[in-house]
Parts: sequence; C-alpha cells; structure tokens
Amino acid sequence: MNTETYQNIYFIGIGGIGMSNLARYFLSKGKNVGGYDRTETELTESLRNEGAFVHYEDNIKDIPTLFLEKRTTLIVYTPAVPASHSELIYFRENNFTLMKRAQVLGEITKSSNAICVAGTHGKTTVSSMIAHLLRQSAVDCNAFLGGILKNYDNNLLLSDTSQITVVEADEYDRSFHWLRPWIAVITSADPDHLDIYGTAEAYRESFEKFTSLIRPDGFLLIRKDAPVTPKCDKSVKIFTYSETEGDYRAENIRIGGGEIIFDFVSLSEKIGDLSLGVPVKINIENAIAAIAVARICGATPDEIRQAIATYGGAKRRFDFLIKTDDIVFIDDYAHHPQELEMAIESIKALYPDKKVTGVFQPHLYSRTRDFVDEFAASLSLLEDIILLDIYPAREEPIEGITSKIIFDKITSPKKILLQKSELPDFLKNKDLEVLVTFGAGDIDKLLPKIEKILREGTKARKHEGQIR
Repeated sequence: MNTETYQNIYFIGIGGIGMSNLARYFLSKGKNVGGYDRTETELTESLRNEGAFVHYEDNIKDIPTLFLEKRTTLIVYTPAVPASHSELIYFRENNFTLMKRAQVLGEITKSSNAICVAGTHGKTTVSSMIAHLLRQSAVDCNAFLGGILKNYDNNLLLSDTSQITVVEADEYDRSFHWLRPWIAVITSADPDHLDIYGTAEAYRESFEKFTSLIRPDGFLLIRKDAPVTPKCDKSVKIFTYSETEGDYRAENIRIGGGEIIFDFVSLSEKIGDLSLGVPVKINIENAIAAIAVARICGATPDEIRQAIATYGGAKRRFDFLIKTDDIVFIDDYAHHPQELEMAIESIKALYPDKKVTGVFQPHLYSRTRDFVDEFAASLSLLEDIILLDIYPAREEPIEGITSKIIFDKITSPKKILLQKSELPDFLKNKDLEVLVTFGAGDIDKLLPKIEKILREGTKARKHEGQIR
C-alpha cells in the first residue's frame, strides 16, 4: 500500500515516541497531520507547533472534517491502543484505511537501505548512535528513532542525499516483522512482553523470524551471547560483537575522571583512543555495535572518532540532568530487569566512591508479575532504593500485583515504598550524592521539579557552609 497517495494522515496515539516521528515525516511531505493522545506532553505540544492537529478527548466529534474524508485519509494506530477506543471503532466500522505504525514504517523504508536495530534493551541508544555517526560523516542517513536525540533535539532525521534509513525495530506485537533490513542489529533477546508472546521461546523465535527478513545482500550484527539462532539467507554476512569479545569488540578500556576511552577492534583494523560522548560503561558495548555498522556503511575512522566524542545521547537514556561535584542526577528509561542491572552496574562503575540512590517506577502489571524476582535482584544492587507504584500504561490492574511484591524481596539495607506524588517532598530532606530515576512510565514528568529541588538544596548547603 502506497502511503504517499493519502493527503490526510490521522494518528491514534500521536504522542508516542514512535508515532510522533512518523507524524513529523508526513508533515515534512506536506500532508495534513492530526491525531489523538490521552495526555498533553512536551512532544504533543511540539507536534502542534509544527503544524499537526492534536486533541486529548476520545471523541469523533472533536476531529476536523478533513480527517473524516475516507477516500483521502489514512488512519495509523499502535497495538497499544485498546480495541474499545471509540475513534478506532468508528474508523473501522466506516471502512477507513487503517495501518499499524509498523506497517507504515515498513512501507516508508522498503525502498531504502534500512538499518534496523532490535533488542529487548539497548536498541534506542544503538540506533541513535548509528544515526549520529552517519549524520556526522559523508555517508549521512535518514532516521526514525525511539528517543529524542539530544544532538538534534528530534526523533526524526531526514536527508536529501542518503538512501540509508536507521530505524528502531520494535519487537512488541511482532511489529519488526514488517521491516526489510539491509543491516540488522540484535542487541539482546532477554524475554519480555510475555503478555503478547506467552513464553520465552516464542519471544526468541520472533527474533529469529526477524533475521529471516534480512536482504540476501545484507548484514547481521548480533551480540555474542544473544540466544538467537539466525535464520537469514546464506549470503547474509553475520558478525558478533560485545564489549570484550566477538568479531567487533573494545580493547584497552580506560575509565576515570568522568571519561571512558577505548580502542575499537575488528577482524581487519583497530581505531584507537576513542572518547565516549556519554561515558557510562554499557555504552562501550553500544558504541561497538554502532561503530561496526558505521564502518560497514563507509564512515571513515576519523569521522567516527570525532562523532562518537560528540554523541550527546537520547533523552531518558543515561540522561545527565545535573553533573557537579556536589550532586549527580541521572534519568534512565530502564524498565526491564536486565536493563536495570546493566544501568546500575554502569553508574556504580562511573561513581565507585559515591552512594547511588535509585528511584524505580515499575512499568506494567504483567511485566511486574512475570519478573518480580529478577526486578528485586537487580534493584538489590543499590544500597538505597525508592520504589514507586506501578505505571499501568495500556493495562488494567491484576489482582495481587503491586510494587510491594518487588519491595518485599529487595535485600538493600535502605528501601522505601512511596506514591509518585510523595517523591519530591521526600527528596527534599534526603542526603544524596548520585540520584538516578528509572522507568518507562510517567516519572519523567517529575524530573523538572526534582532537578529544581536538588539544585536549590546544593545552593542552600553551600550558603550554610559559607556562613559557618
């Protein structure tokens, strides 16, 4: 189906990070773009400022008439939208053309050289790193990203010259099966979304199906210990990577003074003394994957050296909101036990002599139920943990599933269970050195308030010290 034939594009769930970059793409093509989202956010306001119609009530009467013209309007939705959504029901009953977000992305990228980054965790960082490396080289690229890349303050990058498109390949609801990769990257395949897949085996098989979609002239880059058996065409070139092992790896890693420097090593070359723009340990491995892809695409060692040092990261991915001698405040999107473990270990390695306090907002009742022991084990790596209520997202409550089932199994010496609304006041009186907020829910809405509290607290302590 050719999406370009539609003049009006209406999104149900337009404020989602993946939906919003498609909305921006169609705005760039001169289309009329509109949509519904449940809540007003910084992202929805940005879309409105860019020319999109956005409303927040599930009511067909609020939609401008141009989007109700069936012949010229395409409806785009995500699997996260409930079947009971009245706008979705209206468009289905009136035989509008409806496409899932992943279908539209597959349609847009099918004629380009698609670099598709998949994985339970790490895919947003790796895809945004690849996009930045290519963008800063003569190769250039288009990119549909799962986070706001801070270097460009955007989740959409468009090029007038490049035929390469970088996309985050989402495994939820098997969405990534709509893609046709030239280069595929698999960062991890730890079980997740068991409400969709049912079993870890079915989850793994979904990634194996993804590898079968790689073009015969393509490449697969897979993390060395990922439990995935590739099913791609025999002509596809397969490489492994990790921090210290595989066809692509790092050597001579130096961590200290707030910096990480390493050598990139492949089967045929070494690029020495690379300085990591976002210096947390897990980003060494993410950078190895991104640099490998950039080299396959033709970026030069000098271009890569300069670009990796200037990579600013994606918002909510190891996002340093305050970084001073007195206080460090980091926000991270980690919402899976393995993500949490790697994030916590990376932060502790960066600040070995400081106390790390973590705030975690669990995401989804089903994920909490399925991984309660794993969440407790990961959070127990922190000596000080603040646990918030579950963010439900698309789900209805499940009887007996609350944050307390994780809380009771955490072995940290200091732990407390709070309502989200209680967090700012609690932090006012807490002795903090490194504070990290974790979660994929709405904890980010508190970040400006928390940042203000921490900065004011630092000023007050300095003032008190001067008086004394």
